[in-house]
Amino acid sequence: MRFLIALAALAPLWAADLLLPLRTRVETFKGSGVWDEVRVERALPVHQTAILICDMWDNHWCTGAARRVDELVKRMAPLIDEARDRGVQIIHSPSEVMNFYADAPQRQRILRIAAVELPPNLNLSDPPLPIDDSTGGCETGDKFYKAWSRQHAGLRISGNDVISDKGTEVYSYLQEKGLQNLLVMGVHTNMCVLNRTFAIKQMTKWGKRCILVRDLTDAMYDPAKRPFVSHEAGTNLVIEHIEKYWAPTVLSADFQRALRQAQ
Repeated sequence: MRFLIALAALAPLWAADLLLPLRTRVETFKGSGVWDEVRVERALPVHQTAILICDMWDNHWCTGAARRVDELVKRMAPLIDEARDRGVQIIHSPSEVMNFYADAPQRQRILRIAAVELPPNLNLSDPPLPIDDSTGGCETGDKFYKAWSRQHAGLRISGNDVISDKGTEVYSYLQEKGLQNLLVMGVHTNMCVLNRTFAIKQMTKWGKRCILVRDLTDAMYDPAKRPFVSHEAGTNLVIEHIEKYWAPTVLSADFQRALRQAQ
């Protein structure tokens, strides 16, 4: 009996579940165009769950976007550190800057994973976005240039984290480690968060259970474009679109609460 008690005391944190209140949307009466907000709770085993940080670069060609990323980092960094400490796998995915991390152990770690055979894509509906981002979505009038050279320095890369900007690498790693649930945070909601090969659309098509952390993301949207709403409202429209067609969402505070209750 004493031996069993000792084993229980040594049980890793990842043996617990994260009980997350998720938000999604359902067209209750099909074809009506009316979508009802639905709340559900799901228990995610910590050892099957990862966070993916999408394109949180050190700089951006759009000064408005760069300022908002700086603010996101302040709220995102402590949550990532706490999740790591409690056994959640952290995946850093700053696209187009892998040369900066070529010698990092976290980059080398994922490169050592053997590629797995990819499953066929699920046949999922992909309606157009509810906002017009055809001109790049920058409301501060800046012109494009490649401003980024690394991930934002405010986000710590540590421990057993991995670094990749390729969907095949990320999927192979998830399969190798038995990771089924992917909490996605970062930018930009209507672009990279949806469309990168490592992000929500493709990972969902490959059968991974994606969840968007909806208050730790931001859209590239200019209020001067359709549907002519505020930047925040435009971001919320994209979040609702994701909830309809691609993935449920969770608030960071609810995720943090679940981490602490899973001890």
